[in-house]
Amino acid sequence: MNYLITGTDTGVGKTFVTSGLLRSARSQGFDAVGMKPICTGDNSDVCELSQASGSSEPEYLINPVWFRTPVAPYAAALIENRLIDIGAICEAFGKLANRHSSVLVEGAGGIAVPILVDYDFRDLAREVGLHVIVVAASRLGVLNHTRLTVDAIRSADLECSLVVLNSAHPEPDISQATNFSVLESLVDVPVASVEHNQREFGDLVRRLW
Repeated sequence: MNYLITGTDTGVGKTFVTSGLLRSARSQGFDAVGMKPICTGDNSDVCELSQASGSSEPEYLINPVWFRTPVAPYAAALIENRLIDIGAICEAFGKLANRHSSVLVEGAGGIAVPILVDYDFRDLAREVGLHVIVVAASRLGVLNHTRLTVDAIRSADLECSLVVLNSAHPEPDISQATNFSVLESLVDVPVASVEHNQREFGDLVRRLW
């Protein structure tokens, strides 16, 4: 199974969750590899995914498009006067999918972040056949952001397989006491919770594969 790991926003822990799933899947014998099709700004996320994938693939396949400007892909393309080649992204994905049983594709920001003026990560997920995992930070506002994200995924006729509630911010927040249970009652999608460690990912892998 191949997945798009998207977020309810930027900075919610997509790389932490993606790399955790990769490490756990590989430790359990699944041939999984990560991909960050478009990176903007610092490329430490790409390095993390490569390491979590056992450094099994060259960086140009894991990350076929890299902009130095840390903004949305479409905005970065305008600023740097470069076109984003969707065909090249799909070709890189195809090579990874042919070599491995599972590809985890980490998006940039949220599901509707623009790649082209009329093309976003929902379109990419449809084009290469990805189910979607949503990463949401456990903080005030997560209920609204998660519901909107799940609705956007389903309105695009995509399968939302899991919502991962991530404790991306250690500062105490009164909403953290109820976010998990309330989300379970609000979204018709399995919800899981992870902290800043790798212990929880074994169960997630067993649920997803």
